[in-house]
Amino acid sequence: MIRRIGMPPVKQQTYTLRPGAYALLVRDSQVLLTCQMEPHPDFQLPGGGIDPGESPVTTLHREVVEETGWRIAKPIRLGAFRRFVFMPEYHLWAEKLCHVYLARPAYQLSEPTEQGHRAIWMTPREASHTLGNEGDQMFLCRYFGLSVP
Repeated sequence: MIRRIGMPPVKQQTYTLRPGAYALLVRDSQVLLTCQMEPHPDFQLPGGGIDPGESPVTTLHREVVEETGWRIAKPIRLGAFRRFVFMPEYHLWAEKLCHVYLARPAYQLSEPTEQGHRAIWMTPREASHTLGNEGDQMFLCRYFGLSVP
């Protein structure tokens, strides 16, 4: 069974399954996050929705470049979690199935290409207090042996 993080599903609400792939990016004792600036700053593990016909690893490579400008190497699946949320940018109630990978940021190609995103380096402890969702926090804290805030 895949662990649910956050609020339980709302009764009488229909949810669309939205699988995604997300990366815990570790280099030189720091973590690379993305900050989605609108509608308010929200720090996240880089990643996003898996397009039809796309594999999670292909998604991971694409999304990390879009949201951080970095190429990654050696992705290893750590696990998954799910959460039930409203996605205002899509006007969609979604059951997000989040596949989380550990990967190494290999080299920076550019600034983020996805509008409204910034790449931010932080210590694991800073990131554990800054990440915007409990699932991202859980995987980061588990990997670094930190207590979940």
